Amino acid sequence: MKHPSTSTLSAFWLALALAFLPVLRAQETPAPPAPADEKVVPPPATGPSAPPAETKKPEGQLRELGADDGKDTPETTKPATKSRRRNHIQLGGHGSDNERVSFFHDSTLAAGEKSGAVVSIFGSSTSAGEVDDVVLSIIGSSTSSGNAGGGVVSVIGNTRVTSGTVGDVALAVLGSNYINGHVKGQAVAVLGNVELGPDAIIDGDIVCVGGELTRDPKAVVHGAVQNIAIGGHHFNFDGLHTWFEQCFLYARPLAFADNLGWAWFIACAFLAFYALVALVASAGVEKCVQTLEERPGKSILSAFLTLLLTPVAFVLMALTIFIAIGVVLIPLFSLGLFLASLFGKVVMLAWLGRRLTKLFGDGPLTKPVFGVLIGGVIVLLLYTVPVVGFIVYKLLGVLGLGVVVYTLLLMLSSNRAATAAAAAASRAAMAPPVLGDPAVPVTPSLPPVISAATLSRAGFWRRLGATLLDLILVGIVLGMLDSIFRMIFKVGGSFPLWFAIYNVAMWATKGTTIGGIVLGLKVVRLDDRPLDWSVAVVRGLSAFLSLAVAGLGFIWVAFDDEKQSWHDKIAGTTIVRVPKGTSLL
Repeated sequence: MKHPSTSTLSAFWLALALAFLPVLRAQETPAPPAPADEKVVPPPATGPSAPPAETKKPEGQLRELGADDGKDTPETTKPATKSRRRNHIQLGGHGSDNERVSFFHDSTLAAGEKSGAVVSIFGSSTSAGEVDDVVLSIIGSSTSSGNAGGGVVSVIGNTRVTSGTVGDVALAVLGSNYINGHVKGQAVAVLGNVELGPDAIIDGDIVCVGGELTRDPKAVVHGAVQNIAIGGHHFNFDGLHTWFEQCFLYARPLAFADNLGWAWFIACAFLAFYALVALVASAGVEKCVQTLEERPGKSILSAFLTLLLTPVAFVLMALTIFIAIGVVLIPLFSLGLFLASLFGKVVMLAWLGRRLTKLFGDGPLTKPVFGVLIGGVIVLLLYTVPVVGFIVYKLLGVLGLGVVVYTLLLMLSSNRAATAAAAAASRAAMAPPVLGDPAVPVTPSLPPVISAATLSRAGFWRRLGATLLDLILVGIVLGMLDSIFRMIFKVGGSFPLWFAIYNVAMWATKGTTIGGIVLGLKVVRLDDRPLDWSVAVVRGLSAFLSLAVAGLGFIWVAFDDEKQSWHDKIAGTTIVRVPKGTSLL
């Protein structure tokens, strides 16, 4: 296998740069040329026999220079509209005779016409006339049967030189290159094929990357031929080009068109894989579908928050690379998101298919695998609708991931609640017997047990009130001590840092803060174990995550069934309301 030379690669990148040059040139208006009909008046003769020079021009010469009816009109005031060069860029149309640039439309130059360049963006360019610079198509095909002084270039499209000459390069990026004319430079195809017709003459090199080279015996090539394989094989990228034209440009994953059998095969293979997952993990799929049906609003909110918080989680894990934890967390977190998104697709297909299978009553069709197959067929048909197909594809992934994450959170919360209830029952069974008459038991006056299982949990507004009291208190103290910090430590106090230190210290030592004491609140663990420093620090650091996303982690308490914020869920804690008269110090 031959490797491309430095000159070949340089020519390739030069051709790409040349492809965008007409777009910039089309916005410039050159100065008008001098009139061609102006005559040069010879200088008067000098010498002793020469007649004296006349200061007044004859009337005939005035008319010849553009005077009108004997009036002396300067030549510079006459507009040169015929020789002035004009450039036009139109949206969905053609430009002037000099340069034609079209957006979302095809550009065409007929035989016998001349143009500086023929450019189409999201369209195809066809030229049968004389082009000074380049015939260019971006996400489209370029065809030239006349003469192109610069080149014929296609980006995500096919290049065809059916006749005529090309002054520089014939280039196709993600497309095939067919040449049956004279190319004075190179012929390049990147991820496409190169085909030379019987009248093809290539003065430079031929570079074919990833495709195949087909050459007619009569074709003449003066340069070198470099056919660069990818992975040791040559591929046919016609199907990929068709997908760009029929699917990508219409914002849909699938379409009914030729050369798209591979795309349908991949889609059906994924559908078979989803059905297999639904068959193996039917209980998990049913659990997630039940969550979506019973709590659609919170499932959608969970999907939105998951999409919003995923980049934040990656940033936080990237910061832990310095302590060699992020190196392990980032790959594991990425793998977990990938598997959860795949399972979420299965859940969404099963939910969609159940809209139809439940019409037939209870039977074998209620199994998740049949729901996935029926929902998959519906989704594949929706994928072929322009714009709608892309929206459906994205919604299935986002909503599916959100439903899976929310179901996992619900399962985690239920497990913790069951553990706490079991611990409370165990403590009640181990309580010492009460002395006295067995017929009339005497209940001792014992302090209430402060536990997440025995006390009601604090709501959003009560927690907010306690936080505001703490903010006011810490703000007053820091305001008085700020001058001392600056004088002794030469630095000023950071309010968020000191507020976090205050909360962590109070949680670890007293289980509450000053604001919590005033409003009768206490932080407890769900497993009823003591609130130690490690849990307090985790809860304090997690509070910054709850605050980072517009405070949504704190607002989560308002609609969470367990009355937990995000940092509560991370640390395994909650806040309960203690009875009046209970000492919190």
